[in-house]
Amino acid sequence: MENHTNLTEFILTGFKSHPGSQFFLSVLFSTMYIVTVVGNACMILIITMDSKLHTPMYFFLENLSILDICYSSVITPKAALTFSLGRRIISYNGCASQMFFFSLFGTTEAFFLAVMAYDRFTAICNPLLYQIIMNKRLCVFMVVGSYLSGCINCTIQTSFTFSLSFCGPKEINHFFCDVPAVMHTSCSDTLVSEIVMLAVCGSIIVGTALVVFISYVYIIITIIQMPSAESRQRAFSTCSSHLLAVSLFFGTVFFMYAQPGATSSPDKSNAISILYTVVIPMLNPFIYTLRNKDVKGSLKKQLKR
Repeated sequence: MENHTNLTEFILTGFKSHPGSQFFLSVLFSTMYIVTVVGNACMILIITMDSKLHTPMYFFLENLSILDICYSSVITPKAALTFSLGRRIISYNGCASQMFFFSLFGTTEAFFLAVMAYDRFTAICNPLLYQIIMNKRLCVFMVVGSYLSGCINCTIQTSFTFSLSFCGPKEINHFFCDVPAVMHTSCSDTLVSEIVMLAVCGSIIVGTALVVFISYVYIIITIIQMPSAESRQRAFSTCSSHLLAVSLFFGTVFFMYAQPGATSSPDKSNAISILYTVVIPMLNPFIYTLRNKDVKGSLKKQLKR
């Protein structure tokens, strides 16, 4: 058995069984990454330049855009280079770093979505107290707290995973160093690490999803009780984009990390992982822009200037 202390590199074998599609995958990943960076950068620029958008909701949305750029940058450029150059080797330290930052930004995004749901709950269910409750100090505290929670999780996940021993060809059946895929290559007994991953990730996913669910139960009840159809339409339009983003993110992440046997289907995880690592960060700016009159109005104003 080769101990992990002697390991210098891994081989990423995700999608290797389709050699004819390597160029297509490289172009696809590169294009989606460019769209992700440009789309989220535009969101940041629009919110920063328009003083009317300097509210708690857009403060969180701006931070979500920054997070999505970082989140996608950890995975997509390396994957695109791997497909284009055919060099599938990633160093031991590079793999650990990629896993650390991927877990950090992924966990932080889950907390961000929960925070944004609470923000919408406060705005719709307690509109008179909204400015008092969602003050600047609380907003900053929520953002910092989300990152700290992500840091705790990624430290646990990375340290438990890389405390294992690895042997054989050290092939990771994935296009990046995800926790389940790396665990699958280990010669050690991974039961304890899998239990830790299931317990920590499961509690984070279920906990943040529960905050979202409870918030939207109260939001829906409040919207139904509104007297006018116009008020109901306006309230629903401010929540529908966030609800769509939440459904996409938590649906795929729950399938990957919050159920028993998450490490047993590496081939299936390759395709599903593309959704939350590449597609969702790319779609978020469009989801929040297309159904948001304030952002579209601000965009038109900036384009006219």
